[in-house]
Amino acid sequence: MTHTAPPALSRLAVFGLLLGIILATLDGTIVGTSLPTIVGDLGGLDHLSWVLTAYLLTAAVSTPIWGKLGDLYGRKGSYMASIVVFLVGSVLSGLAQDMGQLITFRALQGLGAGGLMVGALSIIGTALPPAEAGRAQSMIGVLLPAAMIGGPLIGGFLTDQLDWRWVFYVNVPVGAAALLIVGSRIRLPSNRTKPRIDVAGAALLTTGILALTLLSSWGGTTYAWSSPQILALAAVAVVAFTAFVRTEKRAPEPVIPPRLFRDRNFTLAQILGFLVGAAMLGSTSYLPQYMQYVQGKSSTASGLLLLPLMLGMIGSGLLIGRRVANGGRYRVYPIIGGALGTVGALALLSLGTDTATATASALTLVLGIGMGCLMQPTMLITMNSAEPRDMGAASGTNTLLRTVGGSLGVAVLGSVFAARMTGALADRPGPSGAGLTGGGHALTPALLRDLPAPARDAFRYAVTSGLHGVMIGTAVVCAAAFALAWLIREVPLRTQAPADSTTAGAESVSSPAGRSAKHPASAGR
Repeated sequence: MTHTAPPALSRLAVFGLLLGIILATLDGTIVGTSLPTIVGDLGGLDHLSWVLTAYLLTAAVSTPIWGKLGDLYGRKGSYMASIVVFLVGSVLSGLAQDMGQLITFRALQGLGAGGLMVGALSIIGTALPPAEAGRAQSMIGVLLPAAMIGGPLIGGFLTDQLDWRWVFYVNVPVGAAALLIVGSRIRLPSNRTKPRIDVAGAALLTTGILALTLLSSWGGTTYAWSSPQILALAAVAVVAFTAFVRTEKRAPEPVIPPRLFRDRNFTLAQILGFLVGAAMLGSTSYLPQYMQYVQGKSSTASGLLLLPLMLGMIGSGLLIGRRVANGGRYRVYPIIGGALGTVGALALLSLGTDTATATASALTLVLGIGMGCLMQPTMLITMNSAEPRDMGAASGTNTLLRTVGGSLGVAVLGSVFAARMTGALADRPGPSGAGLTGGGHALTPALLRDLPAPARDAFRYAVTSGLHGVMIGTAVVCAAAFALAWLIREVPLRTQAPADSTTAGAESVSSPAGRSAKHPASAGR
């Protein structure tokens, strides 16, 4: 049987897909600077963290499910459905009248967001061969850091100039444009299979991610790491993930097909994605605290001071995408990324309470370049290693592991940050340090400026010590990525777009000759 590969994507079509990624990534960070105003309007201070957690939780849980739905029902339709769910959640969040409603609608918004990035990646992976998809995927590598760092700036601007509700309403015109472009400019062949949803696998995966997310959110903050609540969540996560693996081996259409992990490069790419998520989100979550508490900068200024880090990620992602698209090799980049990430994190150990602001900002550049060299190849290797029928599940797995890695990275490195801060304050003689150990973590930069000079200096020293702990942890993670990157094999990239057909994918697996023709890279695995 002859299978026709889908047509190549136009620049406008790729732009429509990138709009979805912008929406998903931006809304994970844009709300942060609006939270004080939201609490002042709606109340519910004790539930404040759930405005962010609800979104991230449902986005993580739904990511692999959206990917599998795209594989079974059609990737274009699944992607457009996720945009609709996201926009409905956005409008309802803007209309929320109390904190309970806002948390509920944010969860709905996150449910749609889970399908935005995985949908864009799977369509790009289906319609373009990896050799040509490098440029498109390099743009994704640009958008991720830009949205992560630009989100708080945009959120603060909209809140100050308009109203906090516009943080959610702004999604509507962008999402509508994405729907229009994708609906009119993208044509993909429909699958001709009878869908069989893996309900048990989806339920177990949801349970495991829910337990893991709650563990990373509550551990070391709401509850001690050794508390019964945290230990119970850890046990639930282990049991759920163990049962999930067993279920997936028997399911006709698993949410995350175990066959994906038979490919060595695919498995390594997922581990690297997990590590880069932990290093990136962990470091970028605590560098702004140093900029605000120690350097005395505002929230907006602290975001701007991380521009070298963001530009490093953007520049390296664009360079890798261009070189790979022109026939360059990709194996060397994660090796370089791990090395530069380690060096960049260790360089930030030189930050002190008297470091010049310009120097502190510039030192983040090396870490940013390293993160970009790690992130971009993981997406490329994932797309090149997956069969056509598993493109959605593969991109969903990559996004999921990067998200989970980021959540755990923030939690674990945050625990290190808090422990070193507390220890540094306790070691300071007199009331300048001891008086801050109980409530120091509730201090805002504005309140810190009103403290006596000895207490202010003690707290600035403690924040710097906490950041050093975070950077040591980041260096360890990057060093692990450096070591693993050496195991990647330089498998040639596909030069033809795969046929978007589950039948084609099945034939390519069952027939050695067919597999070689449709995925020539597989011969070198």
